Amino acid sequence: MGNTTFRDVTFDRPARIADRAVAATRVASIPWYIWCLAAAVTSNAFGGYWDISWHISIGRDTFWTPAHMAVYLAGVLAGVASGYTILATTYSASDEARESSVSVWGFRGPLGCFIAAWGGIAMLTSAPFDNWWHAAYGLDVKIISLPHSILAFGEGMITLGAMLLVCAHLNRAAGAYRTKLDRLLLYIGGIEVFGAALFALESTPMEFMHSSSFYLAVAKTFPIVLLSISLVSSSRWPATTMASIYTVLFLAALWIFPLFPAAPKLGPVYQNVTRMVPLWFPTLLIVPAFALDLLRQRMGERWGSWQSAILAGVTFIAAFVVAQWPFADFLISPAALSRFFGTIYFGYSDPANLLYDPYKFVHLDKTPATLVQGMLMAVVVSIIFCSVGMALGNWMRKVQR
Repeated sequence: MGNTTFRDVTFDRPARIADRAVAATRVASIPWYIWCLAAAVTSNAFGGYWDISWHISIGRDTFWTPAHMAVYLAGVLAGVASGYTILATTYSASDEARESSVSVWGFRGPLGCFIAAWGGIAMLTSAPFDNWWHAAYGLDVKIISLPHSILAFGEGMITLGAMLLVCAHLNRAAGAYRTKLDRLLLYIGGIEVFGAALFALESTPMEFMHSSSFYLAVAKTFPIVLLSISLVSSSRWPATTMASIYTVLFLAALWIFPLFPAAPKLGPVYQNVTRMVPLWFPTLLIVPAFALDLLRQRMGERWGSWQSAILAGVTFIAAFVVAQWPFADFLISPAALSRFFGTIYFGYSDPANLLYDPYKFVHLDKTPATLVQGMLMAVVVSIIFCSVGMALGNWMRKVQR
C-alpha cells in the first residue's frame, strides 16, 4: 500500500475524536458517497442472483445481458464514489477531512474508499477476462471459475470498503446519526450474507444437506460477516437482522423471478423452461444467527475473546444442524413440492427426473465414521472463522478514518 500510514487508520488523539463525535451528532443525513457504495453492494448482489438465474434459464447467450450490466454497475458506482471522495479529500483545504483520512501513494481519503476503489478495478478488469474465458473454454454455468473468482474478490473488496467506510463514520458519531449508520451497516452486512450464499451455491444444494460438506461450506461462508458486524453494531439482534435480510431477499427472488418469461437459447435442453428459474429455498441461517445473538447478550463484555469464539463456533454449527437437518427431510418430501418452497424448478440443462432422482439425498460421506469426522471438521472450521470474524470486528470497532 505504498506509504499508507496505518497509524492514521485506527488511532487519533482523544480530543480530536471527541470534537468529531460532537460534530457528527449535528449531521442529519448520511453522505451521498456512502449511499453510493451501499447501492453498489445492492446492485452487485441483485445482479449476481439474476446472472445465475439467467444462466440456468436462458444460457449465457451474450456478455451484454442485463444481469451482467447490474453486476458491473456495482464496479462503476464504487469507482465513482470512491474516486471522487479520494480526490476531494486529497485537494481539500479542510483539516477535518484530512484528519479523518489515510494517506496512500500521495492521495488521501477514507480507508474504505481506497479498498472499494481497488475492488471496483478488479471487478471491471474481470469483465473482458470472463468474456474471453467463455469464448475459449465454453459457455459454462460454473460459479467458481478463475474470472469469477477475480470478480468475487472485487465484490468482496467493495463490500469490505463500504463496511469500513460506514464503521469509520459510526465510530466517530453519536446520537441519531449513529443509529442511522448502524442500521445501514446491518443492511450492508445482510446483503453480504446474501452474496456469500450465492458464491457457496454449488456446495450447498438441497441434496447435500445430509452430508458434512454442506455444513463445512456453511461454516466457511457466514460466520465472518455475522460475527464481525455484531461486534461493531449496537443493536441487540445484529446477526438475526442480517440473516433476516438474506432470508427475505432469497424468498422474494424465489417467488418473483418465475413471474417473468424465459426460454433456453443453448443446449442441451432437458427441462421445458418457460419462466425464469429461481434459486432454491434459503437455508435456515436465521436460527444459528439468533443463537449467536443470545450468546452475545449473555457473554456481555467477554464477547470477542478467544473463549467466546470457541463457544460461537460450536453454537453456530450445533444450532444450524438442529434446524437444517430435519428441514432438509421436509424439502425432499412430497409435502414441499410447490412454488412456495421452489422444489419444482430446474435449469434447462439439468437432467433431473431423467437421469437421476432430484428428491433424494446425495450421501457424500460414504460411512457414518466419515460423516462424524466431517462434522467435527465443520465445527473446527466454524470456530476458526468465528475467531477471524471477531478479530476483524474488534479492528473495525477502532477504525476512525
